[in-house]
Amino acid sequence: MTYAEYGAPETLELTEQPTPKVAPGSVLIRVERSSVNPVDWKLMQGGLDPLMDVVFPVIPGWDVAGVIEEVGMDVPEFSPGDRVAAYARKDFVHGGTYAEFVSLRAADVARIPDGVDIDQAAGLPLAGLTALRTLQQLDLRAEDTLLIHAASGGVGHIATQLAVEAGATVIGTASEKNHEKLRAAGATPVTYGDGLEERVREIAPNGVTAVADFAGDVLDQTLAVLAEGGRLASILDGGFTEHGGQLIWVRPDAAGLEALLGRIAEGTLSVEIDSTYPLAESAAAMQRNIEGSNGKVLIDATQ
Repeated sequence: MTYAEYGAPETLELTEQPTPKVAPGSVLIRVERSSVNPVDWKLMQGGLDPLMDVVFPVIPGWDVAGVIEEVGMDVPEFSPGDRVAAYARKDFVHGGTYAEFVSLRAADVARIPDGVDIDQAAGLPLAGLTALRTLQQLDLRAEDTLLIHAASGGVGHIATQLAVEAGATVIGTASEKNHEKLRAAGATPVTYGDGLEERVREIAPNGVTAVADFAGDVLDQTLAVLAEGGRLASILDGGFTEHGGQLIWVRPDAAGLEALLGRIAEGTLSVEIDSTYPLAESAAAMQRNIEGSNGKVLIDATQ
């Protein structure tokens, strides 16, 4: 699936493109599943043009799970037939994962353990690594009380599970329809919006010691409930850096992804799946994500 210029999802077209070359140190993956992330359609709208070079036509997609088709020179760690997954972001935008094949650096590719199905593996990379990196940058500790904005979303739900597993007390913002989902993950849910500060203070009278923002436009509410010396990070709001916080832009991390896949294999982490679309219906998959999916939207490249 490609787009030849910036635009809305309907500009995506099913086209024939050359099979990607396999450079030394790289692997060719036969894609079984990709997944849709907000960055896919934000890129498509030109939203990241100031940050990244774009070579049209673009194949979108930064999540992939599939099977090694071919290995390049000097790739002893993989063989054809290996089940793998990756966060497939490159330094420029062109050859993504809404395709039958994608070529990636072997160093960015993780093995899928036995017992992890292809859908869970495909929905994990970008969201899971973003959650993991955010908690690492917050230096999350078992004694922390962590506020997660948008805790029921793709990144937030994984971060909630990881933070609870680490022993932290987790307060998560979500709409009321998703409160039970957060309780099941071990967090205390609160409704986002007006009055959030009071609702958080009822649970944490002394404030929270760490905040992970996966929603955006919550800086004032965050500062109102942050305890003295608290740490904060956001994936959306650069204003956090003006208050000692960090802005997170996740990088490919094969070791981190393998660790997360291992947690799925152990049953301590799960990825919610909303729906699956054939490759030719990628525009509809993207639109589903834009309108608000309840879990990851997958693209089946085998259909």
